[in-house]
Amino acid sequence: MESSLTIRPYRISDLDDVLETLKAALGESPILKRTPALWAWKHEHNPFGPSLVLVAEMGGRLAGVRALMRWDLALPDGTLLRCLRAVDTATHPDFERRGIFRKLTNDAVEVARQKNYDLIFNTPNDRSGAGYLTMGWRRVGTIGVMLRPLMSRGAKVDPDSPPDPADFFEPVPAPFAAGEVPQRSSSGLRTPRSREYLAWRFNGHPSVKYRATSDEKATVVARANIRQGRKEVVLSDILGRANRRSVAALARKARATYVAGWFSPRSPERRAAILAGMVPVPGVRSLTLVARPLRELPMDVFDLANWDLAMSDLELL
Repeated sequence: MESSLTIRPYRISDLDDVLETLKAALGESPILKRTPALWAWKHEHNPFGPSLVLVAEMGGRLAGVRALMRWDLALPDGTLLRCLRAVDTATHPDFERRGIFRKLTNDAVEVARQKNYDLIFNTPNDRSGAGYLTMGWRRVGTIGVMLRPLMSRGAKVDPDSPPDPADFFEPVPAPFAAGEVPQRSSSGLRTPRSREYLAWRFNGHPSVKYRATSDEKATVVARANIRQGRKEVVLSDILGRANRRSVAALARKARATYVAGWFSPRSPERRAAILAGMVPVPGVRSLTLVARPLRELPMDVFDLANWDLAMSDLELL
């Protein structure tokens, strides 16, 4: 007789089994090693608070994990929504096709509702996206790609090693320094960019090395990446008063095939990127944003025009 499934809150003693489950189900990459340091960065050191994490047990083994990161979003009037991001969800391959993903997710939603959270959102992959839609999530919209091709490709790099900024920039920009950044008014749901958030987001990651270029108005934050054998520089965010000169300065230093990024339409960051030569690529989808409100909200969260996002809000390596 098959053992029964038990869903319970995550405990620190579960960490090794959780990481093994994530590795077995989702794999790793040179810049995404499922280490205790990465888990702590995402789920313990997050300035919005520790994550809501449930695990599934079956037959004395950890069979699955469901993590929801805490993530505040600000409305244009300054009201903060207490949100969660669905991340790090995995069923161990030994326990697939037993409804564990659905059970973990539905239980996590109920816990979030009891704790008075307002909204869950995420950018699922194609495999899990259909499952979310059957559990009450709805599609918000497609996240595209903006590119600026570059003439210089730079030296060859090892695709199996974490990208070294020295191979992607000349001269190499300094590491990001979290200081006081003027907060612009929001045109939609936007992550509050506090000093604590910026330090965590761009200085705390255990393996990704963010770099920044600044002028008197803006700071541009970017990282090196390798995609399908090509060197790319990912424009993660523009902080302060976005302007084309700051983006163009980053492009001049980049030694890659292209600069890639994405900002919400109507945002000053998107306007600055376009003026600096970044072009939205028609028909290309990088991510799909989905959401599940947990109560009635004062804004239509299923309209992508009501979100004010940068690439740094979307990618969590």
